Amino acid sequence: MMSPTTQAPTWDQVTQLPALVEAKVEPEFIDFNGHMNIRHYLDAGAQSADRLCHAVGIDQAYRLDRRMTLFTAEHHLRYLSELQTGDAFSGHTRVLDLSDKVVHLMSFLVDQSRERLACTVEIVLVHVGLEERRPRPFPANVSAGWDRLLSESRALRWTAPVCGSMGVRR
Repeated sequence: MMSPTTQAPTWDQVTQLPALVEAKVEPEFIDFNGHMNIRHYLDAGAQSADRLCHAVGIDQAYRLDRRMTLFTAEHHLRYLSELQTGDAFSGHTRVLDLSDKVVHLMSFLVDQSRERLACTVEIVLVHVGLEERRPRPFPANVSAGWDRLLSESRALRWTAPVCGSMGVRR
């Protein structure tokens, strides 16, 4: 498990990661406080993580053909700045840690309009067999994809601001 840190990365640091989601805050995303509602932050962070999962081969075809998928075990959202109507934002996700059955990710939602980090969505995903609905090891090709992404993540010169209460258990 990674050590907790509260130091948020800068816009320049986060945008070293590819933008996996790009969107604009629509009027219907706004809650009674005048900023984007929690469900839209979570949705955008989850979509960004899902696109990273697709990059290693876990997609609808994988679920149908191999009868395996990912279940979310935990997530943690941290808000750093508001997103408001019309703001352009992007989602960037990196692998923080993994085991043979679990991957720990963090999605970063970036306010492109103001060049700042708006939110982090920390996620722990468990690889599961759909028939028995129990954890199963990643197949070799998927594991190799996760290993590559973890290596790329560890090469970054900044630390993800993990909450410290979740991650890959050893």
